[in-house]
Amino acid sequence: MGSRNRAMTCLISRLYLVSNNISSSFSIPPSFHQFSLIPSSSLHFTTSYSSNKQSFSNLGLGFSSSFTSTIRGFCSREIMSNKVASSLENLQISDSSSVTYLSAKEAAEIDEILMGPLGFSVDQLMELAGLSVATSIAEVYKPSEYSRILVICGPGNNGGDGLVAARHLHHFGYRPYICYPKRTSKALYTGLVTQLESLSVPFLSLEDLPQDLSNDFDVVIDAMFGFSFHGTPRPPFDDLIQRLVSLHRYDHAHQRSAVIASVDIPSGWHVEEGDIGGEGIKPDMLVSLTAPKLCAKKFCGPHHFLGGRFVPQPIAEKYTLNLPSYPGTSMCVRIGKPPQVDISALRENYISPEFDKDQLEANPIDQFKKWFDDSLTAGLHEPNAMALSTAGKDGKPSSRMVLLKGFDKEGFVWYTNYESHKGHQLSENPHAALLFYWDGLNRQVRIEGPVKKVSDTESENYFHSRPHGSQIGAIVSKQSTVVPRRDVLHQEYKELEAKFPEGSLIPKPKHWGGYRLTPEMFEFWQGQKSRLHDRLQYSLKEVDGKEAWEIVRLAP
Repeated sequence: MGSRNRAMTCLISRLYLVSNNISSSFSIPPSFHQFSLIPSSSLHFTTSYSSNKQSFSNLGLGFSSSFTSTIRGFCSREIMSNKVASSLENLQISDSSSVTYLSAKEAAEIDEILMGPLGFSVDQLMELAGLSVATSIAEVYKPSEYSRILVICGPGNNGGDGLVAARHLHHFGYRPYICYPKRTSKALYTGLVTQLESLSVPFLSLEDLPQDLSNDFDVVIDAMFGFSFHGTPRPPFDDLIQRLVSLHRYDHAHQRSAVIASVDIPSGWHVEEGDIGGEGIKPDMLVSLTAPKLCAKKFCGPHHFLGGRFVPQPIAEKYTLNLPSYPGTSMCVRIGKPPQVDISALRENYISPEFDKDQLEANPIDQFKKWFDDSLTAGLHEPNAMALSTAGKDGKPSSRMVLLKGFDKEGFVWYTNYESHKGHQLSENPHAALLFYWDGLNRQVRIEGPVKKVSDTESENYFHSRPHGSQIGAIVSKQSTVVPRRDVLHQEYKELEAKFPEGSLIPKPKHWGGYRLTPEMFEFWQGQKSRLHDRLQYSLKEVDGKEAWEIVRLAP
């Protein structure tokens, strides 16, 4: 019965992982790094609502021929943990005053080049546009607090971006709903609708929508009109825009309001002059595509993102586009002012499968291996990173992150400079604590016990398994000592690199080697709702003259 429960818990954990994957990082081929981005706003419709009068020459998001491998990489990341990379990298903020803003004419010209000589197709552009919108939303609005998303789609390409974004948000663990009152019969759009219907994403009629959208939704995505739209919005979009305007008024009444995220242009705004009358939509988030349009200078909301990342360098040079660098493999980057955050209000309401004593392995090493394997399966970044806490004879503790390099029934091993600060503390007080934190799985593991150096042979074998550069670095770094300038390190590195060329045997420094912590206590922690977290502790006890692991549950 216990093994069956454990198997079911493992299955639930992995299903939960898939349903909850919000990732700011996706697998984009290295060749994409030289690209910037292009607008989904261009995937919009002209003044006429008639589908046969839409201008596809104005399309704005571009793909390279690497599209297939890009999507394959993205899908492989989709099954990984949601917060893997809500990366601190994406908190990088570009000065909005230095970013290029496009006029309507410039945006249209760039689209024509992309859709002409560069051969980008509509569906490629729309796919990446919607993906950029979805990842931007996932950066700010987590599904634990903002799961219910209404996507209001217009009949043109901006609406298509919204349909694509809804599909990705569904896979990220949100609950999207679609309002698509003026559908087009073109195959591209009917295909997007079919994809959403196959995922059981609900389509709501105008009659289904509550007058007060805040009652049923946490986020409303404005994907009605893009920069190619001119004139006055006609029914039913004029009424829908007014409902979004009402959300802003509702918020000013100090009541909780659904947040608004606009795709490239807040619907109803002039592409260059913005909200001319001051009575239009006031979005909380704007996801600009290609480059911000001139109206974005009037955007006053807290979250302005740039999405896409695929403007070829020749276009950037021709139009002197000054665009921010995208962090890592992220599909979006924050621009403009940083958000004002009340630190005391930052909190996560964890949602995890049940975790009880009957699911635990009898030996904590076996339980650690199960959880460590789960972190590998989830694709978490550096799951072997651990906080190592030590204290010297003065009792003053210090902590730092190191990398686990092996574990077995004998204990947990890491390598370092024996003459470092932690090395001196361990020589005075050979006890330590380890902490693993796997954010994407809502889990952490604490381990405490005595510490000893590993054998010289073990240290020697590991040292020579390291990359050539890391071996030289271990000699160069007199860890924890004062360095006058960084170039001193580089100079010594170059000298040793010349002395020990690639392939030569580098002698291990005597002051470098491994430590092994032998566990006496484990605590396995899993986050749960309302701070009622699971804490299950193993402690070594003597039973009938033999050591055995006692398991207890601790109050959260």
